[in-house]
Order: sequence, then C-alpha cells, then structure tokens
Amino acid sequence: MECITIRMADYPDRLREIKDPPERLFYEGDLSILKKKCVSVVGSRTTNAYGKATAEAIARQLANKGVTVISGMARGIDTCAHRGTLDANGKTAAVLGCGLDICYPPENRRLMDEIRASGILLSEYEAGTEVERYNFPQRNRIISGLSDITVVVQARNRSGSLITAELAVEQGREVMAVPGNIDSQYNLGTNKLIKEGATPLIAVSDILEALGENHVDETEARRKLGPTEYEIYRLLKENGEMSIDEVCIRIGKPPEYINPIIAVMEMKGFTFSDMGKIFLANL
Repeated sequence: MECITIRMADYPDRLREIKDPPERLFYEGDLSILKKKCVSVVGSRTTNAYGKATAEAIARQLANKGVTVISGMARGIDTCAHRGTLDANGKTAAVLGCGLDICYPPENRRLMDEIRASGILLSEYEAGTEVERYNFPQRNRIISGLSDITVVVQARNRSGSLITAELAVEQGREVMAVPGNIDSQYNLGTNKLIKEGATPLIAVSDILEALGENHVDETEARRKLGPTEYEIYRLLKENGEMSIDEVCIRIGKPPEYINPIIAVMEMKGFTFSDMGKIFLANL
C-alpha cells in the first residue's frame, strides 16, 4: 500500500479541484489510470436484472473506449460496473469507505484482488479502519471528484448514489441518469434526477460525446467487425433501431444464429439492447 498527498505532483488533478479534497490517499495499483478520461458508474446496492445488465454494458463499452470506470465496490450496481470493465480488459478504480486491508462486502474479495491487479484501489482511510456508515457519504465525494461524468444507473428514492450525484453537481461535473420504468421502486431516484435536470442516458455514445471522444466510424467498424456483424451494423445505421426478429428476416438467419452475434457486438461496444430493440451504441 502506498500513500499520496495533495501536495505531490501525482495527486489526481480532478480531485484537487473539488471543495474538500482528501489531504492524502492510500492506494494499491496503477495510479496513472486516473489521468485518463474517468466516468463513475454508481447505483443502488439492491437492484434488478435490468440494472445489473445495464451497468455491466455501460462499463464494458466505456472500457472498450479506454475510459477509466470508477465506482465504490459496493453490492449491486457498483459491483456490476467493476465487473463489466474487467470483463472487457479495461481499467477500473474502486474507492473504499474503509481501510484497503478490509474487503467490504466480504463476498467481493476476488473482485477486489482483480481490481488491485489491473486497476486501482483507493481510500482516504488508514489500514485497519473498519466500515462505518458515515464513511460512505465522505467516500462518495472522492468518486464524483475523480470523475468527468457521474452516471447513475439505478437508484431508489433514498439511495446513497443520489448523494454522489448531488456532490457531482456541487463539484461542477455532469450527471447522467439511466431512465427506468415509472412503476418500479428501483428507478424512483434516477427518474427523479432526470426530472431535476440530470441528462437522460439513452446510449453510451451520449457519454462519449460529452467527453469529446470520437464515435465509431466506418473504418473502425470494417476493421473490428466480421462480415455478418458489419451487415447488422449497416442495417442498424440505416434503420436506427431494430428487433431481433427484424434483423433475422433481413439477414435471412434464425435467432439462434443472430443472438450470439449481437451479444459479441455488444461486448465490442457497437450495439446495446433495450426494451426488445437493438441500437447502435456509437453513431
């Protein structure tokens, strides 16, 4: 474990800019990944299949674009964000609300080890500092402070991720929220954020555009996609959105052939699925 102070050159510049930056940060891993474009992906500890899949997909696509994904290694959305990044061989940072020698939640020990090996673990708390409830709101200002953009995937009405979003606004950073069903308790907080002015996140390209990153172009699509993948890419580019059935009819192949191809395209960051439709992730 190493320690960096606010007076040192390698201290993250974004964090130095916030109102109450930590005087010191303990870390294990690669500090340099915080110099890249950084996006925090956060949400409730209790989530559903939609939230988990969405968090993983967003993180995976950001990782494919070289963006560092930041979260808090909590249960639910945080865990999915880290996992989606690692599955894409991307870089992720976990900001803990305890000492770096303590794994919380305990079931994330393997995840913690993976983040330490290929990303970075961060905390303002010394080794041996136990988990306390009041540590997490303090921790959240670091998550948002390290990030260019904070994305809230799912949040209940009193979710801690709403605190992260509020802190991001106070720090002058953009907040995006994933819209959800209005009759689901899992989405009350995120829908409220949108009502209050957060940017609705419709596709990962919204994040990349806000970061000033280039979108996928024809050259990249031809280079990274196989023949059938590229054919599907062209169909989606022409039609805007399509169902699996529509793609199957146009390609002339059954769903059991098309579905795995769509899944691979999503892993590559070219498509995403929502409400039974397929969309291009980067137009």
